[in-house]
Amino acid sequence: MKKIIILSTLILGSFNAIAQITDIKEKFTLPTILSESSGVIFFNNKLINHNDSGNENRLYELDTISGTITRTVTIDNATNVDWEDITQDDTSIYIGDVGNNNGNRTNLKIYKINKNNYLNSINITAEIINFSYSDQTDFTANTNNTEWDAEALISFDANNLILFTKNWVDGITKAYIIPKNSGTYSVSSLTTTLTSGGLVTGATYNPLTEKIYLIGYNSTLQPFVWRSENFTGNDVFSGSNTQTSLTTLGFKQAEAITHIGANRYLITSESINIPLFSEDGKLMSFSTNDPVLSTEEYVANPIRIHPNPVKDILFIEVLEFTSIEIYDSKSTLVYRGSDKKINVSELSKGFYLVKTNFKDYTYNIKKIIKN
Repeated sequence: MKKIIILSTLILGSFNAIAQITDIKEKFTLPTILSESSGVIFFNNKLINHNDSGNENRLYELDTISGTITRTVTIDNATNVDWEDITQDDTSIYIGDVGNNNGNRTNLKIYKINKNNYLNSINITAEIINFSYSDQTDFTANTNNTEWDAEALISFDANNLILFTKNWVDGITKAYIIPKNSGTYSVSSLTTTLTSGGLVTGATYNPLTEKIYLIGYNSTLQPFVWRSENFTGNDVFSGSNTQTSLTTLGFKQAEAITHIGANRYLITSESINIPLFSEDGKLMSFSTNDPVLSTEEYVANPIRIHPNPVKDILFIEVLEFTSIEIYDSKSTLVYRGSDKKINVSELSKGFYLVKTNFKDYTYNIKKIIKN
């Protein structure tokens, strides 16, 4: 076992040195009902979307293969003043009603939805997290010329969300910690800021790689991605921040981003209709080669995976689970399914991680060797 751990450390270290974004592509045009898509998460094998200001107080489940809406859920006690992002943890979904293009809102809030309620009903009630910026003193309306707009939200740890500002004035993005419990809060910015070079419009935190990806676009509608990593505590811009331009996607008003596994990301864009140019909203994607860092066993649910090393058939002994995922040494998803008997004979020899997802939204990760 010690040799396996050493091998994985060497492999992960080498990939960390050449981390990059690859396989950038447009997948398909979003359904018309999602023409103003502004937030996405991947949950229950569907891409959950919402639109932004003035639209319905609804979440839409999108099948990423067929491109069709498969389910719509209404949050009965919510109003879509300006929903701008959505995030999740093991038990809850959080919708950020945080858009503030004029800089004068005094009713900023986040809707917290229980995942069990979401799965069992198409009409649900949310808890409400109200907040204000402790460093905002001027509430004079100044359309698209304010530093108090925000469109990006992540679940950071068990107790806190982090909100990222969309600064129209000088492009300096601040990060604010917001508690996950319902209540009313005055929130302060974290120490380190990010000179983003544009407008940050969406975010996702990947616990498997412990990296944050921010999506946005510049003044000419060229989309970009920022990757933040190796930060100290919750000061998420204190480490390494790297920007990648997504020029191959053309002109896009990129609005939202989410991760699928360790190294696959989906992006949505709003439809654009300006003089001499128009385009429908799109679903796009890219891949990374980030190392998987979080390999702890997060649950006490007994599980046995054998044989290990394995040559042909891998057996999973576990009671209740939702899916199995297998990642190779490059953290690429090579299998997803729900069988307890998996044929791995076609996989190349080497080191793999087997992730078992459970019904309570926790998971377990084990290492295997393919002979």
